[in-house]
Amino acid sequence: MEKHDTIIIGAGLSGIYAAFLLARKGESFIMLEARDRVGGRILCPAYNGYTADLGPSWYWPAINPRIAGLVEMLGLTGYPQYDAGNGRFQTMDGRIQTISRCPMEPESWRISGGMITLVNGLLKTIPQDAVRLNQPVCEIEQKTNHAIVNVGKPGQSPCCRYQASRIILALPPRLAAATILFTPDLSRELTQAMLRTSTWMAGQAKFFALYDIADWRNAGFSGQAFSQSGPLGEIHDGSNHTGGPFGLTGFVGIHAAQRRNKQAVIQATLQQLHHLYGDKADSPKTVFYTDWAMERYTATEYDQRAAHDHPRFHPPSGHACIWHGILCFAGSETSDVFGGYLEGALASAERSVRAAFQ
Repeated sequence: MEKHDTIIIGAGLSGIYAAFLLARKGESFIMLEARDRVGGRILCPAYNGYTADLGPSWYWPAINPRIAGLVEMLGLTGYPQYDAGNGRFQTMDGRIQTISRCPMEPESWRISGGMITLVNGLLKTIPQDAVRLNQPVCEIEQKTNHAIVNVGKPGQSPCCRYQASRIILALPPRLAAATILFTPDLSRELTQAMLRTSTWMAGQAKFFALYDIADWRNAGFSGQAFSQSGPLGEIHDGSNHTGGPFGLTGFVGIHAAQRRNKQAVIQATLQQLHHLYGDKADSPKTVFYTDWAMERYTATEYDQRAAHDHPRFHPPSGHACIWHGILCFAGSETSDVFGGYLEGALASAERSVRAAFQ
């Protein structure tokens, strides 16, 4: 059994930022990630040198000091969300109206190279052998002054066992409660609080189409659209800030059970873009589509209905740490500051690292 000072569970932005903070303090740690990649809900497939954000797309420099500072520290480039021109609105019966410009307040920004540049930049500061992929945690056991972390499939003998004095659980609380066996059992109050904590974006699906020419801009449209009939309920311009490729991106607004046929959803979406922006909008150079409700390491059965109103997040049942400080919660959904957002992911990582070393 490997023994470590600290184990971070989850290599999304919160987990990786916690690892960065620990590395800066000179602390020993490993980070266990169930997927075969890092980033969690940050997912950015590439096309012709451009990376499309299929997870979070924006940050707000005016109110997100941690993300803005991280962008600067890593030497990244941010740029404002394109919103010049008129918008479009699609009624429940499919009729399309042109609406005046609706600028976002405060101003939304994207990052050149996509949000994955935050992850990759932080990853360079972490010892390479500290990151363990394909390590789904199935059980965490509390001992007198440490914890045992078991990796493997539920109901089977663990394939790996690790021991650590501190655990930073950087997973959405609902996912952790639904997929990890805690020994001894967590209190009913805490378990229910974790299960009731919506995982932001877990019930969503996101679409991204890329073009060589932004015909919607040439026609005087911003690329921003809202629809009551779908399949996309909200659309934005997702273009590269230095020229092509140009993009239209949005969230699928239909229930997860109605979008199991991926190709049918994509075809219906392209037809919708045709109605909104003309003939060429249904013939992009490439299309990316991710249904987060089908991602086993993001969503649970409780996430099939997307949370469209942003919940108020906080540590589950008020607990930032349990087991006399051995296990500390991180992850954006455990932050009471910009919970659910990238800023909240960083804030929760800072809190968990402080708590772990009190």
